[in-house]
Amino acid sequence: MKQIKRRNKSHKRDGHNKYKQKLTALEAKTINQKEYIRSIIENDIILCTGPSGSGKSFIAAGLASRHLHEGLVERIIVTRPLVCTGKDVGSLPGELDEKIDPYLIPMKENLKHFLTQAYYGYYSNEGSIQYKPLELMRGATFHDSYMILDEAQNCTVEQIKMFITRMGNNSKVLINGDINQDDLQGRSGLNFCINKLQNIEGIGICRLGYEDIQRNGILGRVLNALEN
Repeated sequence: MKQIKRRNKSHKRDGHNKYKQKLTALEAKTINQKEYIRSIIENDIILCTGPSGSGKSFIAAGLASRHLHEGLVERIIVTRPLVCTGKDVGSLPGELDEKIDPYLIPMKENLKHFLTQAYYGYYSNEGSIQYKPLELMRGATFHDSYMILDEAQNCTVEQIKMFITRMGNNSKVLINGDINQDDLQGRSGLNFCINKLQNIEGIGICRLGYEDIQRNGILGRVLNALEN
C-alpha cells in the first residue's frame, strides 16, 4: 500500500506560475466521502460505486488535479466506455474525437472546476491531461499517472481487467461507477470486480450511498424511490 511519491517536476511546472491562481479546494461533505479520499491516498487501485451525484467522479477529479499540480504525477488519464443506452459508439456520427467528446464532458467540467480554466488549459496544452477511448487503450502503459475510468458500470470484466493492467510505475487507478445504472443488460463487470478484489492489499473498495449526494438534496430521495 504505497502513496504516490513526490517527483521533481519544477522544470515542467514553471509555466503555470504566471497564472498565480489557487486551485479549488476539495472538501469532503460526508463521512463516506472522507473515507473515499483516504482510500485514494492510501491505495494504488480504488474501485468506487455509488449513485449519481454522490461524488465518485468529483472527488477523483479533485485529488487528481491537486496531485498533478503539485508534481506528484505527470499525467491525468481519463477514459470511459463508449456506451450509451446500449448503443455502440460506431453508430454515432463524426470522427473519433467528435464521437467521444460528449462522453467526456462531465469529467472535463470536474477538472476545470478544481484546476480553474487557466490551469486546465495549461495542462491540457502540455499533454498532462489526456482523454483516451477505453476501446483503444490495449497495449498502452501509463507511468506516473492518475488513471480514471469513469462510468465503469458499462464495462465488462475483460475491459476493467484490461484497464487495470495498463497501470505503470508510480500510478493510481481509479474506477468509478453506479451498479444500478448498467446499460449492458446484465453484462456489467463492475460489481464482479468489486467482490473479487476485496481484502487485497493496495486495493481500496468504496461504496457511496444516497446520503452522500450533494448535487441536490432531493436527488437522493428520488433515486432511492425509483431504484428500490
